[in-house]
Amino acid sequence: MLLRELYTESDSIEEKQVWARRGKNVVRKYRCSGGRRHGRIVAKMSQCYAAPDAKKRARMKIMKAKLGSRIAKKTKRTKRTNPASIRVSRLNKMARRK
Repeated sequence: MLLRELYTESDSIEEKQVWARRGKNVVRKYRCSGGRRHGRIVAKMSQCYAAPDAKKRARMKIMKAKLGSRIAKKTKRTKRTNPASIRVSRLNKMARRK
């Protein structure tokens, strides 16, 4: 049984589909509208309600503390220059305009 089946039409769970990057490819993903990962982009809808992995969470916290500003700069540069990233931002902008 899916979580979606537990809800009636009025309480329906509506994850929005968005475009995202997987390596050099542009793929469809979901933006969580509920659950622990509210607002995040995930590959499968079921991930919105999955329990967090404590080990990964702790490792990410340490890495962000060490490299946070460096990661931010690299991410900004990638989003500006990578053709797939540029395509993703344009596709998502067009979807918002509708």
